[in-house]
Amino acid sequence: MLLKLVRPVKRSGSSVPYFVQRIPTDVRASAIGRTLEVPLGNASVRITITPRTDSIRFSLRTRDPAQVKIRQAQAAAHLEMTWQALRQKQPAALSNRQATALAGELYRAWADEERGQSWAVELTPQGWVPATVTPEEDAAAFKAAFEALERIKDADDPRQLEATFGTLIDRLLLAKGIPGVDAESRARVLHAFYLALRDAFAVRERNAGGDYSPDPKAERFPEWKDPVGKEAPARKGGNSKATLTGLVEDWWQEAKAAGRKPSTYGNYRNTTGLLVKFLRHDDAPRVTPDDILRFKDHRLATINPRTGKTISARTVMDNDLAGLKTVFDWAVTNRRLQSNPAKGIHIKVGKAPKLRSKGFTEDEAVAILRAASNLPPSNDQPQTRAAKRWVPWLCAYTGARVGEIAQLRKQDVSHQGGHWVIRITPEAGTVKTNEARTVPLHAHLIEQGFADFVKKAPSGHLFLRPADNGDVLGPLQGVKNRLAAFARGVVADPNVAPNHGWRHRFKTVGMEAGIDPRILDAIQGQAPRSVAESYGDVTVKTMAAAIGKLTPIATN
Repeated sequence: MLLKLVRPVKRSGSSVPYFVQRIPTDVRASAIGRTLEVPLGNASVRITITPRTDSIRFSLRTRDPAQVKIRQAQAAAHLEMTWQALRQKQPAALSNRQATALAGELYRAWADEERGQSWAVELTPQGWVPATVTPEEDAAAFKAAFEALERIKDADDPRQLEATFGTLIDRLLLAKGIPGVDAESRARVLHAFYLALRDAFAVRERNAGGDYSPDPKAERFPEWKDPVGKEAPARKGGNSKATLTGLVEDWWQEAKAAGRKPSTYGNYRNTTGLLVKFLRHDDAPRVTPDDILRFKDHRLATINPRTGKTISARTVMDNDLAGLKTVFDWAVTNRRLQSNPAKGIHIKVGKAPKLRSKGFTEDEAVAILRAASNLPPSNDQPQTRAAKRWVPWLCAYTGARVGEIAQLRKQDVSHQGGHWVIRITPEAGTVKTNEARTVPLHAHLIEQGFADFVKKAPSGHLFLRPADNGDVLGPLQGVKNRLAAFARGVVADPNVAPNHGWRHRFKTVGMEAGIDPRILDAIQGQAPRSVAESYGDVTVKTMAAAIGKLTPIATN
């Protein structure tokens, strides 16, 4: 029956499917007046249920059949939990610990600046509303918000806090499967939210002023556990059958819809596989913090067969521990596990000594480009040979990531407005920022015959051959590895990255040529450094004029 209720609905005159699910009759009366936040990809859709609302309906905002299925499943699972919560008759009782744990989610949502944008907040009749502003306005807004909370005369009086936090608390409780709590618990949560938001605003005010020191108060929030009076819905199979390999696959289904990169999934899957091999079992609930500590020590002592050296502490921290924490956090949030065994486990990594510039020197760049222009006969595949010939030159004149160039297709190269350009797009494979951009080519590339090479090339990818199943990412990694080996055969210094060295060098020579930093960032696909810099567009004409300032690289 559920599958019939949540199948996508096609609207007349539109190719974008709609999610439609009738509100169950037995919970409709309890649902009226509530505002639901239903997950939709990496965002959410807010729906207020009125007496006239008989169904939950909203656009899935995609035509991709795979994404439609994922978003349907997310919304259906969320609503099923909501309906189960509304079927509970008795209000739940929250301890002070549980109230503080719930407030911790509010704290992390507002104190975390990792979302990549600057926020100011304003208390409106609809609640706290975020707005994108400049860093100066950001600091002033958070200071004002902090002072507004300070002006609450009696933070222990629930009546003074209800108008500010009431709606927000209702939404968070319902997301936990709790339709309501008793009066004493309500007072606890209101006060906990007041303290959490006050602390969060103080952190963001410090961040806006340039102070990013750790906030000791962030550790005061415990993990959430279901309260007394709430019946946890039974999960098919039970938590006892949760596997580590299953968790990472289920996490990926959601993370993929949220725009996470396949490379991240590959890293997390590999780490989970290593953990399973180390523990000699695949039973997620059996994993303890001591197991993670032992695994961390094991990884730090492991020899990398490619380099002959032990795995670096940075790799263990950024890849292994970060991946496990993310997957376990997801499992806790989705009620697959009771706790995160990797929480709080970290490695203090010192700053590595800097022995040289991160970019190629002029002599190194010339040596690699000369080798690219004078390839000896070999048994390389045509695409590999073309990659060695052209990718280093394209990277030298665009500062693009090697993977962005190696995945170029014939249709991504064109002549526009008097300029030869390349279109770097995630449609061709993957782009770190997930944003397409158009980059003009230096005249020296055209003089060497790059445009003629593209004209003669068959349709599709220029420098790789996709797998039989259409996969591009695997072959792309292979091309990147071969290009790295090619560059390393010319420049043996291990202190410069054989592929990424072009990116650093481009920024250096661009600044030497007097190119505006904002234009360099636009050419390389780097984010603006402030809100002000995001206004207006850096056009192809502007970028072409800037690239024209670069002196042709002589390799004769």
